[in-house]
Amino acid sequence: MSNLWIFGFEALWSPVFFVFMLAVLVAYFLIIGKYRTRFPNAEKVSKRQQFYFTSGIVLLYLVKGGPVDLLGHIIFSAHMAEMAIMFIAVPPLLLLGLPTWLLAHIVSYRLVQLILKSFAKPLIALFVFNGLFSIYHLPVVFDTVKQSQLLHPLTLAVLFFTSVMMWWPVLNPLPRNQTLSEIKKIGYIFANGMLLTPACALIIFASEPLFMTYTDPQAWMQAMQLCVPADTLSSLHLTGPDFLHWIPVLEDQQAGGIVMKIIQEIVYGTMIGYVFFKWVREEREKDKAQSYSVPPYLSSK
Repeated sequence: MSNLWIFGFEALWSPVFFVFMLAVLVAYFLIIGKYRTRFPNAEKVSKRQQFYFTSGIVLLYLVKGGPVDLLGHIIFSAHMAEMAIMFIAVPPLLLLGLPTWLLAHIVSYRLVQLILKSFAKPLIALFVFNGLFSIYHLPVVFDTVKQSQLLHPLTLAVLFFTSVMMWWPVLNPLPRNQTLSEIKKIGYIFANGMLLTPACALIIFASEPLFMTYTDPQAWMQAMQLCVPADTLSSLHLTGPDFLHWIPVLEDQQAGGIVMKIIQEIVYGTMIGYVFFKWVREEREKDKAQSYSVPPYLSSK
């Protein structure tokens, strides 16, 4: 970490992004607190939901605004950890942290309804996110995006949007928007893991470095300008990403694929457990409700 300080506080902690994330978090607590009464059927938000949303925002800042983002421009394994957390772990935390009454209000807008009908259908969401994520990590696409001041933030924004759409069929609590049964949700999550496997395998089992961004000094310097001011970079006189001397490029690349797969499996496994136990709990509640509705003289027969 001490080596990263040479890039300066702004590059390491992204104060502008921190202010933005803080504003989102403050707005969330104002909406669920002081201004809750302005929404129909608004109820008090549980501590668990508040923890989910806060954790999602903190994680998003740490991987996109904190040292992980800077490190991800230097070593590939950090980049893959950033991608896995930002697109696989953060969206479910944010969705789980939003109360049903707030989601119902958001979905009531026609534009949002149109977006959900277009992008949140299970098969569309499944293949669009995983397809775009895999295409992004093709070497020619990756190196082009990583060196563009315009394409890089645009690509990340599109991937984040599609990742939220991918999680929507599993986690949205609105009865009108339910498109999958609980067992289908489990299959849906499992399919997500399978669709990302080829991209991870390509990276893990490659016999040579795939990305110029982490091997070519000129391409690396161009990519570093996405998070470090150009005058700061020019004053450091760095020859390339090897200045850290942490890990050989090929081993770093292989480690990146493994890190992505491990984080993915942990998150998907956790969400499968979440859906399964939620399903079991709901079935038990239905059984109890049915047993109470049966007249005593019939239940005794």
